[in-house]
Amino acid sequence: MTEQQIQDLITAALAARGTAYAPYSHYTVGAALLVENGDIYCGCNIENASYGATNCAERTAFFKAVSEGWRGFIAIAIAGGMEGHEPVDYAYPCGICRQVMQEFCEPDFRIYVVKNKEDYREYTLSELLPCGFGGTSIQ
Repeated sequence: MTEQQIQDLITAALAARGTAYAPYSHYTVGAALLVENGDIYCGCNIENASYGATNCAERTAFFKAVSEGWRGFIAIAIAGGMEGHEPVDYAYPCGICRQVMQEFCEPDFRIYVVKNKEDYREYTLSELLPCGFGGTSIQ
């Protein structure tokens, strides 16, 4: 990943927060997913009064890309915070989102958790989901 690619992902994730639908928690999250050809698929969290029907920003981005035929993923940037405010902490992917990443990504898939363009942390999927359970686990 080049620094420009990272900055492009961060910018897209921060912008995607603006489309979040979070009338209950008021915690808005944006995610930007880089696919093999350089395209970026964005997602936001979408809440529901039936909390189980809520979808995270990361899964929204993955599902958009997968529904368009993509299976090769390079990295994702995630930005979250209280509605109307800039992020003050890092927004890490939840367990379900990490499991979706496990399904579609290699262990060295890059995950950027973002406060702003200058303040972010980089992890690999294997760092955030050690001993992950994937398709090879059930073959």
